[in-house]
Amino acid sequence: MATPMAGEAPIAHSVVPLSPPRPLAAGGSAAEAPVLILVYFHKAIRAELEGMHAAAVRLATERAGDVAALEGRCRFLFSVYRHHCDAEDAVIFPALDIRVKNVAGTYSLEHNGENDFFAHLFVLLQLDVQNDDDIRRELASCTGALQTFLTQHMSKEEEQVFPLLIKKFSHEEQADLVWQFLCSIPVNMMAEFLPWLSASVSPDEHRDILDCLRKIVPEEKLLQEIVFAWIGGKTLRTVAQDFCDPKSKGSFRCQDTSDETDKHARSLEHSKTGKRKCTESSHSQLVTHPIDEILYWHNAVRSELSAIAEETRNIQQSGDFSDISAFNVRLQFIADVCVFHSIAEDQVIFPAVDGELSFVKEHADEEQSFNKFRCLIQQIQIAGARSTAVDFYSELCSQADQIMQKIERQFNDEETKVLPEARINFSQEKQRELLYRSLCVMPLKLLERVLPWFAAKLNDAEVVYFLQNMQLAAPSSETALVSLLSGWACKGRLEDTSNSGKFVCLKSRAVSCALGGEELKKCQSFCPCSIGSKGAFSLLLQSENGSRPAKRLSHAESSTNINRRHCSQNTDIEASPCASRPCYIPRLRVESSDLGVSSFASAKALRSLPYNSAPSLYSSLFSWETDAEFSGPDNLSRPIDTIFKFHKAIRKDLEYLDVESGKFIDGDESSLRQFIGRFRLLWGLYRAHSNAEDETVFPALESKETLHNVSHSYTLDHKQGEKLFKDISSVLFELSQLHDDLSHPFDEVDKAGTIFICSDNKIDWTRKHNELLTKLQGMCKSIRVTLSNHVHREELELWPLFDKHFSIEEQDKIIGRIIGTTGAEVLQSMLPWVTSALSLEEQNKMLDTWRQATKNTMFDEWLNEWWKGPSTSSGPSNKASSPPEESHFQGNLEQSDQMFKPGWKDIFRMNQSELEAEIRKVSRDSTLDPRRKAYLIQNLMTSRWIASQQKSLESSAEHNNRCTGIPGCIPSYRDPDRQVFGCEHYKRNCKVVAVCCNKLFTCRFCHDEVSDHTMERKATMEMMCMLCLKVQPVGPNCQTASCNGLSMAKYYCSICKFFDDERTVYHCPFCNLCRLGEGLGTDFFHCMKCNCCLSIKLIKHKCREKMLEMNCPICCNFIFTSSAPVRGLPCGHFIHSACFQAYTCTHYTCPICCKSLGDMTVYFGMLDDLLAAEQLPEEYRDRCQDILCNDCERKGRSRFHWLYHKCGFCGSYNTRVIKTDTVEWSTSN
Repeated sequence: MATPMAGEAPIAHSVVPLSPPRPLAAGGSAAEAPVLILVYFHKAIRAELEGMHAAAVRLATERAGDVAALEGRCRFLFSVYRHHCDAEDAVIFPALDIRVKNVAGTYSLEHNGENDFFAHLFVLLQLDVQNDDDIRRELASCTGALQTFLTQHMSKEEEQVFPLLIKKFSHEEQADLVWQFLCSIPVNMMAEFLPWLSASVSPDEHRDILDCLRKIVPEEKLLQEIVFAWIGGKTLRTVAQDFCDPKSKGSFRCQDTSDETDKHARSLEHSKTGKRKCTESSHSQLVTHPIDEILYWHNAVRSELSAIAEETRNIQQSGDFSDISAFNVRLQFIADVCVFHSIAEDQVIFPAVDGELSFVKEHADEEQSFNKFRCLIQQIQIAGARSTAVDFYSELCSQADQIMQKIERQFNDEETKVLPEARINFSQEKQRELLYRSLCVMPLKLLERVLPWFAAKLNDAEVVYFLQNMQLAAPSSETALVSLLSGWACKGRLEDTSNSGKFVCLKSRAVSCALGGEELKKCQSFCPCSIGSKGAFSLLLQSENGSRPAKRLSHAESSTNINRRHCSQNTDIEASPCASRPCYIPRLRVESSDLGVSSFASAKALRSLPYNSAPSLYSSLFSWETDAEFSGPDNLSRPIDTIFKFHKAIRKDLEYLDVESGKFIDGDESSLRQFIGRFRLLWGLYRAHSNAEDETVFPALESKETLHNVSHSYTLDHKQGEKLFKDISSVLFELSQLHDDLSHPFDEVDKAGTIFICSDNKIDWTRKHNELLTKLQGMCKSIRVTLSNHVHREELELWPLFDKHFSIEEQDKIIGRIIGTTGAEVLQSMLPWVTSALSLEEQNKMLDTWRQATKNTMFDEWLNEWWKGPSTSSGPSNKASSPPEESHFQGNLEQSDQMFKPGWKDIFRMNQSELEAEIRKVSRDSTLDPRRKAYLIQNLMTSRWIASQQKSLESSAEHNNRCTGIPGCIPSYRDPDRQVFGCEHYKRNCKVVAVCCNKLFTCRFCHDEVSDHTMERKATMEMMCMLCLKVQPVGPNCQTASCNGLSMAKYYCSICKFFDDERTVYHCPFCNLCRLGEGLGTDFFHCMKCNCCLSIKLIKHKCREKMLEMNCPICCNFIFTSSAPVRGLPCGHFIHSACFQAYTCTHYTCPICCKSLGDMTVYFGMLDDLLAAEQLPEEYRDRCQDILCNDCERKGRSRFHWLYHKCGFCGSYNTRVIKTDTVEWSTSN
């Protein structure tokens, strides 16, 4: 059903940009920093995205709007945005990558993923949108997701890329980049792009754009007129006409020109009979149908490919690869010619001839063949002398032959199927128009190279015919453009070698043979020699700040070289002034830049969506796109793979949110609660995953010198993702409030006291509810699109870097650092969540990786106490004793499956012989830690008595659930005056039943103080509430009805069976103990090598393996499980803080390694003064002693003294005498 709404506003802004468009004030105007003109492009794209989404929302909620118009708008946006991105990939990003590494590749990769979103949108538009409510809502959510994704991408560029461009490039270099950017966009799109941009900005911004363009476009008047004609909207095409034609599905064509242009072309076509006879007699050998000009292109391509194939065979025969770079340039050029020629046919010629006729797939295969050929050449260039020449020879020839065969077959099909239809169905006027529009599919940067090449393949008559067709087909508003193109074509025929940039003009001949009189006067304006000083754009060219800097215009190219005299109006070619002397046509000068930008335009944005998968090979910047592997060549699992296995679970939950959000239209409250729970779980775990990457993974990548800046874009993604989660959370909160209001729908009472429903409120509730559900669906689609693309790019770009730059040990350390800052509660939620999305083999690999990274800790013991997942290893044995080698580690895992697995229920069921067998098995187990082994043997030996006590406990519980039969069945108080339950150690509202002696104690310390054995608190199974005095299973709350769910303490640990109602406590899954503090990742982290929880401030410290698993050297109590504060010493040892205070009153060295406990410079200076003033007896003055310094651990010699001996290396007096010598002391020693 349709979703009723009051208006479009609530949904049009449902997926708002994460940040408002940044003003240019922060970086100056575009005139001051030319690269900032791209911000205006972003602003126009944002406005178009917002309008498109608003139109889709109106269609979904009000059924208002035209689907065809929406489709045309989407296709126009796709064309504009893809050409914008493609120009960035071809110009901006390669230049930036030369100055700043590891930045541009991420954004180019993001560009490649955007086609999929548009493709899905176009598929939806082909469905029954007008009559299907679900499709309309899906369409609205997809446009919202596209808006969010593209807005985020542009915001990141404005935050990271543009500031780098301004910082690393001078004003002149920025102008060069922007000019190359504009010249990389196809001509037909520039005629639409710039007017659309101009209409999307404010008047002040429009003036800024004009000022910027005056400094960007070279000073040649012809180029200035072309660009300012575009931005001034002086062309005859319009955006609405170009993309709203429903017949143009799948292609992006220019529309027919206006009536004015038709009349002009018609007047040129239907000239006087005498002139037509002149044309026929002059070109009797030429084709009579203009559309056959396509044969010229086919023949030119055939000729070039034949030359390339011949050169390939020459390379095979000579074996000389020395000129392979020039060969690669030549191949790239003809590849661009073929690709753009194919695109022009697909988008202009074939749809006009027959809408069902298509060669798109064949053209895409052709493009892929060229890409393979170029990849092979790049491999030859990289391999060099190491290459196997014979293999490359045969492969080169094979690829060249395949391309020749494919293109020849394609050309034959076109010449037999397309051209005959075009000759019959189209007039010569229409044929010329199609040819001209096909030519305008190329960008200026490529046309400058293609037209001279193409003209060189033709004879003079064919060139004249080509120029005549182009001039007759072009609208009058594009006079300057035709002059430029005609000049470039003439340059390829009769170039004046004596003067670079000048050539003999053939355009006069092309015009004069067809026209005379007034028509000739009109067409002579095409010649660049006759461009007058008074143009239609003189107002636009006036600049308040003067002309373009002279640096961009050399003396040889100055305007003084342009002869402004008009050509003669005589129809005789020989009498034409510009036919017998050189003409000047300006060059774009885009290939002479030293910015490292390729001069070849990229065509990948023009290819139809299903076949736009070929990677760009114009720059080495994108080389990682083709060789990214998720695992090493040996296909082995790496530790870092654990991080990216989270992506699989993230994708699964994102899909759930996207799909389920579209099913709430019926208002199922239980489904909504389940959805909210799943959403909050995903949010929390994604936040933990993002924090781990930001705090551990990305800094590790940035620490490598070659990987600087590689992760900044992904950090920005995390911030944007968090904003999306917050937005969805706010919508879910509003939905929850609406459902709460639904439980009280009666708000009016009549005089008789009868409550009835207010129909107006019910309607408002339904309207608001549907608005929020539609908004939620769009936001869930947005977050799925953005996060899925984010994790996909991480896998493509970042994942392979770890295998390349990090060893297995370094990856293990990264994993250990990540999980060492993850709390037990998060891990208990994370592990089931991740493993639910993995196969059994992937689960086992992930857990094995975690166990390897935590081999020094109690993590495996903690995991076995609650985890019910795949049983790949277990047993109480501490994996810290396992060897680090992977094979030995796996062997221990397999052996441990046959070991005894302790548990009180297992022990109670054993007879005496079974217990003795298990005791012997534990005693022989060399992998067990001695402390753990002693504990197990002791408990096994006393298990018979424990079992009997347990039976008596069960029998007493059956007869009386009160604790009168258990010793200690009275409440205890921490503060008797205030009646606060607890003991001197802890504040809590319960007592626990000690399994070992079946008595009630408030805590384990209370038990140990009065018993001859220690209490195993983790074995506790029952507790007694001190309010109701009832024994019950241990848990966080009292289960009796009288206590009404009384909490036993603020903190309860189900593993340690620990209660605390006063302090902040957390359970460390790696110590497998409860410790004081806010938690891992907050104020503590667990070091996997040291196996201890350290302050987060000590993230960089001196590691010593298992350094807390030792007794205090002063009091000899076990530090690891001690509740007393512990102090770390500079040498890496630990000591109780109280013991440290007492010990340092008389000592300044570590009681274990004897190193100094701190900076002793002041004390050692006092000893220097003391010894300088002290006089030794005569018989001891020349004696010396061999000493060993405890601080620097170096041996040396010192003057004899009874107590103090100074190290000659570090100046420390913390030394000990090794040997006393009678040899005389010398200062040299």
